[in-house]
Amino acid sequence: MSKSAISASGELVIPRVTCIFHDEPAIRFGCEREHVSPQAGLSLYGPRFVEDDHQHPSTVRVGFIGSGKSIGLAEQWISDCADGVAGDGVNLDFPGYKEDRGFYSRLSMSTKWREKITANEIAAISSLKFRRDRFEQALRLISEKAHYLSELDSEPQVLVLALPDDLLAHCKTVEYKDPDAGRVHRDFRRALKAELMRYRIPTQILLQHTTEATPVSRNVDHKSRCAWNFFTGMHYKVGAAPWGPIMDSAGSLFIGISFFKALGTQQGTIRTSVAQAFDERGEGIVLRGKSFEWDESANGRSPHLNEDQAKQLIDDAVKRYSRETGHSPKRIVIHKSSEYWPGELLGFRRALESVREHDLVSFRYNDRIRLLRQASYPVLRGTQFTVGSRTFLYTTGYIPSLRRFPHGHVPSPLEISEHHGDSSMEEICREIMSLTKLNWNSSFFASTEPITLKFSRSVGGVMKEMLDGFEPRPQFKYYI
Repeated sequence: MSKSAISASGELVIPRVTCIFHDEPAIRFGCEREHVSPQAGLSLYGPRFVEDDHQHPSTVRVGFIGSGKSIGLAEQWISDCADGVAGDGVNLDFPGYKEDRGFYSRLSMSTKWREKITANEIAAISSLKFRRDRFEQALRLISEKAHYLSELDSEPQVLVLALPDDLLAHCKTVEYKDPDAGRVHRDFRRALKAELMRYRIPTQILLQHTTEATPVSRNVDHKSRCAWNFFTGMHYKVGAAPWGPIMDSAGSLFIGISFFKALGTQQGTIRTSVAQAFDERGEGIVLRGKSFEWDESANGRSPHLNEDQAKQLIDDAVKRYSRETGHSPKRIVIHKSSEYWPGELLGFRRALESVREHDLVSFRYNDRIRLLRQASYPVLRGTQFTVGSRTFLYTTGYIPSLRRFPHGHVPSPLEISEHHGDSSMEEICREIMSLTKLNWNSSFFASTEPITLKFSRSVGGVMKEMLDGFEPRPQFKYYI
């Protein structure tokens, strides 16, 4: 029992519990229409800006890298899904991806935008003795083919990596010992994202077990669910907007701060900061900060910035955001999943001195405190409650607008463990709810975390694969 629960006289003090509910935030689709569900809204109204020829693509140029077989399977799967895919009662019908339905864009899959991985090339990779060599050779091979496609006069807008199973068998992951870095673990997907962003064509991975799946296949999602996720992600990566947020935060910039370790156990004390910034329109950038030493044994597992590092990271993120979007924020909200150390807090505040308003928020999952309902389903998503001075928010739970609970586990709330700034706690929670609906790599109803921190581990994983001296692309689409 905490000391705060006991009065000066030694009597038990029961903390005051309050509870409010936030309505499900709507999102915006074509012709300024609104809905709370990404899938229902897209099916009814089409994607955001579908009525604007300057912001909506009439044609999407799709390139392929894979074996002759895997490219053929991928093209057929994409063509079939573009006509539309029936749901199964749990998964909603996918409306298609054509000029007259669904996303209202036409797919162009010309043979000139295809680079084959030949049987001889796969055999040459498989003949290499060490898995590390096979991993690195496969990465070089795909990089060369992507480079060729990027040099065409009319290059594809998105590259579908239809990677054949017999290639991935040699390189999906690798672990090896390096004389300088120590023991290293690498992931082929992350390495591909890091390597291919230099050619400025976003990638969409489509595996054979998806394109070969039948209705009775195991370990594969229903075809309509796969189609929803594939085409939603692809539409975002070609520079379009599947949907847009509706927020009462005009001029706000939301920045998520996270960290990643360098490759290899010998570099276990090196940390690098990452800032992921999104505005109230959903436009986002990724910025890599500077690396620094962090001693876990002395300071704990969660890294923290010193005052100068914190100020520099926010200064750089705001400068890059303004250059990329042409907008300057009037308010900045910083999200972290760990507490703010004093020097860190001072550095962030110094960086925000010229901004009219700011909020510094820290939150994390807490499975030790839960609300229980006298009902068949768990607590409603959007429930905010306080226990004494502590605030919690359910970003998962029963969803009234769907009339179901789409998770197979007992939901845990986020605890808003720290807040410094100008906004009310209710406003902070409403914004977190809206930011859980900006995952354009999936069409699922909402994520458990806001977009500011949702992809922090995968973005860090991609960045750690980058060679020294390589400047990462700022656009978020290259990392997902």
